[in-house]
Amino acid sequence: MLTLQILREQTLTVIDGLKKRNLKDAELLVGQILENDKLRRETQGTLDTLKAKLNVDSKKIGELMKGGKADEATALRTAVAADKDKIKILEESLNDFEKRQLDLLYKIPNVPAPIVPSGKSAEDNINVHQHGDTPQLLPDALPHWELIKKYDIIDFDLGIKISGAGFPVYKGKGARLQRALINFFLNEAGNAGYKEMQPPIVVNEASGYGTGQLPDKEGQMYFVNEDGLYLIPTAEVPITNLYRDVILNEEELPIKNVGYTPCFRREAGSWGAHVRGLNRLHQFDKVEIVQVSKPEDSDRILEEMCLHVQGLLEKLELPYRKLLLCGGDMGFNSAITYDMEVFSAAQQRWLEVSSVSNFGTFQANRLKLRYKTQEGKMQLLHTLNGSALALPRIVASLLENNQTPEGIRIPKVLVPYTGFEIIN
Repeated sequence: MLTLQILREQTLTVIDGLKKRNLKDAELLVGQILENDKLRRETQGTLDTLKAKLNVDSKKIGELMKGGKADEATALRTAVAADKDKIKILEESLNDFEKRQLDLLYKIPNVPAPIVPSGKSAEDNINVHQHGDTPQLLPDALPHWELIKKYDIIDFDLGIKISGAGFPVYKGKGARLQRALINFFLNEAGNAGYKEMQPPIVVNEASGYGTGQLPDKEGQMYFVNEDGLYLIPTAEVPITNLYRDVILNEEELPIKNVGYTPCFRREAGSWGAHVRGLNRLHQFDKVEIVQVSKPEDSDRILEEMCLHVQGLLEKLELPYRKLLLCGGDMGFNSAITYDMEVFSAAQQRWLEVSSVSNFGTFQANRLKLRYKTQEGKMQLLHTLNGSALALPRIVASLLENNQTPEGIRIPKVLVPYTGFEIIN
């Protein structure tokens, strides 16, 4: 959530930034917030003045009574009673202004960083780095949705039977490959200094608002109505909310956490080859890295997090590219996002496997996540997160890119985790 200070002091910059996102009526929405804020502050000023007057008058009543001026004291009591009624009305108005202010602020996405290009869709993203050669497969190479049937390692029909579309069942070496990837990603993050967390996979409404999934993506999250809980779309939500309403000391920063969770997303369900098999699921596994940092360090940390993800892909021997997302393709909360995409040789297309984002103070303002400087000053922190990595499309690419006449070759780095070198 943008701060009112930024909206007041950098109004034109905010509006120009929101136009990068193609936000309709950006000027109108910002204007409504500023007008509401003006009225709120005027109401607060009137209320403060009236309360101060009430305190003075209340003391004066006692002085008048002591001085034998009962009539004046009675008249002043009547005036004080009227002021109390006015105060009640002003307090109700102030509450209305504050509620409207919050509702309006929740509608505004984060302002893209200056480096973020304008654009409307993925076609406008910028390829900033590419690594590895495109695999050359045999003419009879299969896409992963055929390979999983051939080797009986993932079963979508069983998933439909017990849950529905988008909930696969991993079997035998398919299940072991999943577990191997999770352990590999967690160990690599631990070696990079991330503290492992195992958070709940359901969160309350406050947590959803804290990291910006609510109200923006309310319709895309599974909701347990009886308990008022949401199934998480990513471990970012519970891990970042560990620090909601927390004041950290400067020497504690940066905080580095990693967590593995299943993730649940209702937006899956469009049809076509681009979402077949593992390309899009309702439930999937993901290892997430999260950092909380001082504002001046977050750009450097974002690059470090990108390099961590890139290192994982290189160890898995997967060709990939790094994309700087345009304003129209970024998530609601993000100030800057880099996507990592791996090349799927059998599908002949790039598959997104990771997003690494810097949210600036956007989440921290919602979370009331601050730190105390050595001088004792309170400042909002920056939050960052990244997939390191999401498993479904990694598995799809590993299966497709490593298929041979003998079977599917397992990258060397994973063999100690899988306990086998080939799926056949």
